[in-house]
Amino acid sequence: MSALLCLIAGLVSFYVLVYYCVFRSARCSSSVKLKGKTAIVTGSNTGIGKSTALELAKRGARVILACRNKERGEAAAYDIRRESGNNQVVFMHLDLASLKSVQSFAETFLKTEPRLDILINNAGVMGLGCTEEGFGMAFGVNHLGHFLLTNLLLERLKQCGPSRVVTVAALLHRLGTIDFSLLTSQKDLVSGQSTWDSFQAYCNSKLCNVLFTRELSNKLEGTSVSCYCLHPGVIYTELGRSMSLWLQLLMMPFAKLFFLSPEGGSQTTLYCALQEGIEPLSGRYFSNCALQQVGVKARDDALAKKLWEVSERLSGLS
Repeated sequence: MSALLCLIAGLVSFYVLVYYCVFRSARCSSSVKLKGKTAIVTGSNTGIGKSTALELAKRGARVILACRNKERGEAAAYDIRRESGNNQVVFMHLDLASLKSVQSFAETFLKTEPRLDILINNAGVMGLGCTEEGFGMAFGVNHLGHFLLTNLLLERLKQCGPSRVVTVAALLHRLGTIDFSLLTSQKDLVSGQSTWDSFQAYCNSKLCNVLFTRELSNKLEGTSVSCYCLHPGVIYTELGRSMSLWLQLLMMPFAKLFFLSPEGGSQTTLYCALQEGIEPLSGRYFSNCALQQVGVKARDDALAKKLWEVSERLSGLS
């Protein structure tokens, strides 16, 4: 019996050690209030996006929930209004898998909303399939849709400065690659349809997020707009809803034990959106509410510039 108790105690201690040292995130300590400010959060009907939107609403911001699903988006807006006591939380339809929808969202927003102070590119998918224009789903939603959205809203952000663009990337950007010839021929950064291809496509899209932020900071030099990207931590959300059922079932027990909650996973996003004094760090990458180094490919300025130019062409901006 004593040996069994020692084993249980050892396992519990190991779990606590791993959780607190590896998975548990720091917390955003900023006390900034946002009354009179407007924020857009993409993919904010669930997960870390919803938690981020809730915290911004609690601080007094007008928050636009930019989501694909109208029913879930309006339900999330209702939940956030009720919990925050802030009635300035509204749903606006945005499907990042459709460049036409991105353009329509931007047009509607610019016509109806006089301000934009914080743009949070939070939405993300991991899975195969194609966007409306035929791009790979991960590349199209995680990178290209957000690339177009940000560019269409940049002038409003500049007018309302100081303002910020925050893009949720991931540590997995270190495993990403960008093959421009493949992107040209197949409109995607992977060529297969396997589970591994789905994972690799996600990693590639996260590398695109980091490179996009790097080049965006160069484009914004001399303006009052700053931009940041981040790794939110390992989070139990609906990100993998496009994964196969067997893979979701395989991941679920581990996720429940170790992964961060959406509230915990939103902390670095909030840090990048709210923390005072980080403007000189525009274009940089954060994790656990602290500045972090990116992978080698993510430090390649020539690669970032080429991705920007290709993305302009693919999104119809040029």
